[in-house]
Formats: sequence, C-alpha cells, structure tokens
Amino acid sequence: MSELDIYARQGFAQKIGIGHAPALVMVDFVLGFTDPAHFGGGNINDAIAKTVDLLAFARKNHWPIAHTRVVYADDGSDAGAFTRKAPGLLKLTETSPLSQIVDDLRPNPGELVIRKRQASAFFGTEFSSWLIWNRVDTLFVTGCTTSGCVRATVVDAVAHNLRTIVVTDGVGDRAIGPHEANLFDMGQKYADLMTSAEIMAATGALKT
Repeated sequence: MSELDIYARQGFAQKIGIGHAPALVMVDFVLGFTDPAHFGGGNINDAIAKTVDLLAFARKNHWPIAHTRVVYADDGSDAGAFTRKAPGLLKLTETSPLSQIVDDLRPNPGELVIRKRQASAFFGTEFSSWLIWNRVDTLFVTGCTTSGCVRATVVDAVAHNLRTIVVTDGVGDRAIGPHEANLFDMGQKYADLMTSAEIMAATGALKT
C-alpha cells in the first residue's frame, strides 16, 4: 500500500471548496525573505511573481486584502521563545529595510497591514476580528515560508472555520523539500490546494 493509499483510506484530502466571500492574505512577503543572505532563497521570488497577478485580480474584484510583516521592537523588548529559536528575526524592526513589503506587492490604501511577532497571522493580532467584520468565509493564502508562517496561518485559519485555500504557486520556501512536504500535508489535512490561475477562473465563474 502506498502512502497516498493510507491517506485516502483514512479519509483525508476532502475538498472544502470556495465560499461566497473571499479574502486574500499575503504572509511576510518582505524584502528580507527575497535575499538568501537573510531569510530568503528557494522559490520565494517565484511565489511573489505569481502573487502579483492574483493581487491585481483581488483588487479588481474588491476582495478584502491583508498583508503581514514580522515586526519587533528596536530594543527586542517584545521578543520571546520564537526569537530564541531564530534570533535573526530580531532584525525585522518597524523601520528595517528587511521588514518592508516588496514593491511589487506594496499595499494600497484600505488594505490591512498586520504586524506580528509569531508565525501565524492570527496569533496576537487583529486578523480574526477583521475577517469577521468583513464577513469573510474563504481565505486564499499566499506568502512565505510554506513550512513556517504560511503553514501556521493555514492551521489557524481552518481552526477559525474558514474555507482555507493555499495558493500553490503563490507560496514559497527557502528550501524546496520543506515546501513540497508542507504543501502535501496541508492539502491532506487543513486546506485545498489551487494555483493562482485556478482560483481566478473559479471565482470568476462564481460571479456569473
């Protein structure tokens, strides 16, 4: 019996589907994650390029849009266990170039920018209440890294009973092995997996 057969026999990988009120979140697409000398590498730049078109589509269709940044105090006074494990994160302060959202995905007025200190976009932030206010039922997730902050956001999204869709070509990681393994696992247990093109086609069809 193959590994896929085991998952199938146990009933994983069911489809959750797209609802009627989608939103787009872009997790940590900041300059520090485009540079292998800091936190980048792998296929992160490719994921940014694919997200550009999806962001334009989301804006055209007036979806709620959120961006996240990791931001710590200049003096590290708000640091915790996460930065003990990955102390380089303390470089991501409010004014550091490394913590600025990449130019290709620069937020427009009216788009939420979440400052976070943990992996998930939900933990200790206003994200869940903002989604409730906007009556969102479906969350499309892009960003980096697939195995880290994207995965944490996806797990929390499904815990909030959102229809959660990982944009497979809009997420990236500094290493391809963790990227592929986590896409597989999220697709089995927490989210649907769709490309940006599939999402645009499917949500366009929902409006007709």
